[in-house]
Amino acid sequence: GGQLVELGRKTEDEMAAKEDTVSGTVRIGAGETHAFRTVAESVHALSERYPEIRFDLFSGNAEDVMERLDKGLVDFGVLIEPYDVAKYDYVRLPMQDVWGVLMRKDSPLAALDAVQAEDLRKVPLICSRQALGGGQLSSWFKSDYTKLNLVSSYNLLFNASLLAETGLGYVLCIDGILNTTGESNVCFRPLKPALTSQVNLVWKKYQIFSKASELFLNHISERSVV
Repeated sequence: GGQLVELGRKTEDEMAAKEDTVSGTVRIGAGETHAFRTVAESVHALSERYPEIRFDLFSGNAEDVMERLDKGLVDFGVLIEPYDVAKYDYVRLPMQDVWGVLMRKDSPLAALDAVQAEDLRKVPLICSRQALGGGQLSSWFKSDYTKLNLVSSYNLLFNASLLAETGLGYVLCIDGILNTTGESNVCFRPLKPALTSQVNLVWKKYQIFSKASELFLNHISERSVV
């Protein structure tokens, strides 16, 4: 009997070992958003459980990410609404993005707790190309939208924040991407009334997943909003 038990245990161990040797690369394209933390946590958990799985990360704006998805260069995309939702299957990530303004700490609007449309009418603005095209900001600004003083557009926030640091203008952006604590010369103030965006993990419809990608999707789906 003892030998059989041992044989059973050996098979169990071998099966567990087989499960652990899932390998392959999960390729993720992502916009800049603090909701990526959810993705990062799943990446970490999966790496611990399946050390053979590799992750390949591409960062860009929605346009870049969608192009890569459509060409099959990435398995998943992290996209901030609005975008063309009909093209993809998706799960909603549990964190929403909060819009606001990044500015020098010594700028006049830094004294406010939150920034309203009328505060932004006269000041030079630096805005993401995606936000300009997405319609969300225009409906928040209402009729003032056409009269805004846009001095620059950007697609990724870090370089835009350096423009703000020079005093060129105020960056319309989402919170949580840049660390504005401590030594930083810039600070973030939310918009009032609040403006938020939903963030989704998306993939091409009828996508056939590798075992590694399937495990990743299952892990993230358990933590996400349906």
